[in-house]
Amino acid sequence: MSVRVTGLCVRHRRTVALDSVDLELGTGVHGLLGPNGAGKTSLIRVLATVGRPSAGRVELLGRDSGSPRERSGIRGRLGYLPQEFGFYPAFTVREFVAYVAWLKEVPADRVPAAVERAVRRVGLADRADAKMRTLSGGMVRRVGIAQAVVNDPSLLLLDEPTAGLDPEQRVEFRELLRELGASATVVVSTHLVEDVAAACTEVTLLDEGRIAYRGTPASLTGLGESSDGPGDHPIERGYTAALRAHRAAPGRETGR
Repeated sequence: MSVRVTGLCVRHRRTVALDSVDLELGTGVHGLLGPNGAGKTSLIRVLATVGRPSAGRVELLGRDSGSPRERSGIRGRLGYLPQEFGFYPAFTVREFVAYVAWLKEVPADRVPAAVERAVRRVGLADRADAKMRTLSGGMVRRVGIAQAVVNDPSLLLLDEPTAGLDPEQRVEFRELLRELGASATVVVSTHLVEDVAAACTEVTLLDEGRIAYRGTPASLTGLGESSDGPGDHPIERGYTAALRAHRAAPGRETGR
């Protein structure tokens, strides 16, 4: 397993963001769903070794992320796109992605090809020499995805990656996710249930810091087909049904 989380708790002062979460994730594309404040970003930050657990154990790529020495090895094999990421406005797209490749210790002789491939994958080959400050919000988001994949990560963590992308770009992004998930563990936190349905092999639904549901998109859709709850599509109704079932039985997971 690329991700093994046991008894994970995260607290922000008096707020409990994650409460005794157990989770194992292997190769494939894993959708992370949940309402605002459910703990999605807190979980992504812990998996990215940016956030620290208040309690529990986190193993990433076979290493203990609680060990400073092990964290260094983990980070070289990680790709991470936070909700908001910083960049140097005067850098070109190529320069910025190359800088991130250097930070990730991609061998110098491989950096040019890795950068070109990452930029091409997100559809920005024709803007590779454009300054970051000249890009639209959607283009900046695509650069964020490029920097996350430039090192061909074994574990890729994406927090709201499709924010600002137009429908065509979202379809292309889903294709990229499926490609990446064939050989890596990809975790995508999103509010867009339809993206999960189209690209993910597994769904984890968080609610109030706990796992409310784990299963496949098909099983979540199945819940919706037998539900008359709110939602325009069966998977949206399944999402609502799973949340309601969890809230009716606090502390229990709704299984596969």
